[in-house]
Amino acid sequence: MLENFPFYLSLIVAILLLIMLANKIKVAYPVLLVLAGLVISFIPGIPAMHIDPELIFIIFLPPLLYEAAWAISWKELWRWRRIISSFAFVVVFFTAMSVAFTANYFIPGFSLALGFLLGGIVSPPDAVSAGAILKFVKVPKRMSSILEGESLMNDASSLIIFRFALIAVATGQFIWYDAALNFGWMLIGGVGTGLLIGWVFMKAHKYLPTDANSDIVLTLVTPYIMYIAAEEMHSSGVLAVVSGGLLLANNRHLFLSSTSRLRGTNVWESLCFVLNGLVFILIGLDLPEITADLDGVSISSAIGYGVLITLVLILGRILSAYAAVVVTLIARNFITVADRRNPGYKVPFVLGWTGMRGVVSLAAALSIPVQLANGAAFPQRNLILFITFIVILLTLLVQGLTLPYLIRKIHIPDLDPTLPEEELDNLIRKQLAEHALLHLRTNYIDQLDDHPALQQMALKWENNSRLADDVLMAEECKAVYLDILNQQRIWLHDKNKAEETLDEEIIRKHLQHLDLEEEKLRFL
Repeated sequence: MLENFPFYLSLIVAILLLIMLANKIKVAYPVLLVLAGLVISFIPGIPAMHIDPELIFIIFLPPLLYEAAWAISWKELWRWRRIISSFAFVVVFFTAMSVAFTANYFIPGFSLALGFLLGGIVSPPDAVSAGAILKFVKVPKRMSSILEGESLMNDASSLIIFRFALIAVATGQFIWYDAALNFGWMLIGGVGTGLLIGWVFMKAHKYLPTDANSDIVLTLVTPYIMYIAAEEMHSSGVLAVVSGGLLLANNRHLFLSSTSRLRGTNVWESLCFVLNGLVFILIGLDLPEITADLDGVSISSAIGYGVLITLVLILGRILSAYAAVVVTLIARNFITVADRRNPGYKVPFVLGWTGMRGVVSLAAALSIPVQLANGAAFPQRNLILFITFIVILLTLLVQGLTLPYLIRKIHIPDLDPTLPEEELDNLIRKQLAEHALLHLRTNYIDQLDDHPALQQMALKWENNSRLADDVLMAEECKAVYLDILNQQRIWLHDKNKAEETLDEEIIRKHLQHLDLEEEKLRFL
């Protein structure tokens, strides 16, 4: 390990350079990283890479899921909860079943249980890949919200399928009522564990004498405790991290100071930047181990099986996207849906084309045991690994490289017409200043007459300009200013809840601006 440390440092530098290149040429960085990992793996003298699945499941997965839960809009998640749930659970199950029957029919030696095992591995799309690609193209807000929400949930459903299929292969039997009970416990236990631990940490942040550094450390250990606790209880660690992360993210302004929020955001962005880069380049570096032994299957045949499964995945997701639209159009006659309008044929096709696979699929494949309990070799393990790698590579290259062009070409209609972002931003700024000015003049009229600094604040909000940096505030003025900033936060949260179609990113931008304003008080 120690002798390879310079190599690992070089990898991080290579990741940084490749991501810079990807941003320059407007290509999703997971594509370049996987290809770079492939190239590096063939360089003579490169240390052999062995990816321990526990390393990915325990070290990489919890923080990446947790950061995604903090970044997503709860309002959008709830608004599109039905279609997100259908993609994260129903579509994943349908995809796994399609792969299972295809593998059982076309791949020699593949039982139905092995087919479901492969289906559970390759069924969940990768959130990082889709997010990296959508960064270069403009898509309607609802589409990005659906993709973000799906990515939080689909890992849990696919890993549940994987677990049950693994048991079926190992024992040779599948008891449906036991599976149903276990499935229910994994869902309920995972969500319950995450919410309970999230509540405990929320109280710890609020009542313990923490500062920004200790708050950040607590946020770093939180997802690991959620994940490990849920897994020890044989429930879903993924759902625990997601549910707990959503709880804490939705209440962050209640228990974290502005300093903790600002510094924590920077730390988490840097951490996940490195983790995402590492996992994708490790996928490419692991190729020699994957191709070491294909159980007597030729490379050409194994590639053909990988291409076949990839086609099934792409076609199955596209059909599922159209099916989801049909179900919504029917359901709107009986229940209240998020949008009663017909989205047309373009939106479901693009949703279907966003199914790039990534690190969770590889980690699941690598976690297949080498031997069964009786000492026999696990059937088709290396072939499953190779097919998984082909699926990841093809979906990243084919779908990943063509998705931006596809989105620009078909011109997806925006079914949520709102003001342009700049105009909406200016409107929120104006309303926020008016609310602050009203609160100041209503509650602090005496102080306003006595303190020039408060008068200058009022002038700032009237002119919608920044407060001069050289104004020295009395402690009383600072207390008034802090109260007004807090009132502005409350107003922004209330407005966000009241207006369903309001883009939450605009609200978050202004909340961050208020945090920065509060930070400036420390230097006045």
